[in-house]
Amino acid sequence: MPVVSLENTITLALSVRDRHASAKWYEDNLGFQVLYHADEAGWSELQTLTEGVTLGLGEQVEPAPGNMVPVFGVADIATARAALENAGVKFDGDTETIEGMVSTATFYDPDGNALMLAQDLSK
Repeated sequence: MPVVSLENTITLALSVRDRHASAKWYEDNLGFQVLYHADEAGWSELQTLTEGVTLGLGEQVEPAPGNMVPVFGVADIATARAALENAGVKFDGDTETIEGMVSTATFYDPDGNALMLAQDLSK
């Protein structure tokens, strides 16, 4: 039995210089569809061709190519985080919330790879 119960979604998060230009590139070249641009949050999300898998584009002045972070959807981020912390999993800072949009928490696997939990607050 796993420590947390994940939902049937995963977002692959990339850092990019220009979310709108990158979104167009993914649309034109890979056939992904823009779900939304959250300009106030510096975030865009695209539907890939795989059900339940989205691509998130986080805008940064100096993106870190090759540093993709898998973001796992959970129904209750506080419960999931507590369960992982009780299992000895290391988190990076506090859970961050953008009201009406999402709550996220970054954690690490044993080799220091960043992973993230996300609770959708838009529903």
